[in-house]
Amino acid sequence: MARSNAFRATREEKAKRGGPAVRTGEASPTNLDRLIHERTRLAIVSALAVNTSLTFNELKQLLSATDGNLSVHARKLEDAGYITCTKSFAGRLPKTEYRLAAAGRRALERYLDHMEALIHATREG
Repeated sequence: MARSNAFRATREEKAKRGGPAVRTGEASPTNLDRLIHERTRLAIVSALAVNTSLTFNELKQLLSATDGNLSVHARKLEDAGYITCTKSFAGRLPKTEYRLAAAGRRALERYLDHMEALIHATREG
């Protein structure tokens, strides 16, 4: 029970213990960004965060994903405005290129901050 209470600690309680100032409920596992938390979507956003852009085939190979799986997850991220997709041709071959959008970078930063707060709260417990 002490562990779950650590997730609900107020900003003042955290500060007294020397931990980060986290608002009540903010470090709760239930407050994670579900769009990014899914394994494949987190991998896509993370890969794009450290690369200027990646093609569909590069992402597919990097993540060991199937065409359909990658397409579905990339579309969800694109619909949310987290990534951008540009389609072109290289000769006669279609080329799909993805980039991390500013909203996606902010969402990833929030997600990582949240995970760090969860880790800290769990270790305190």
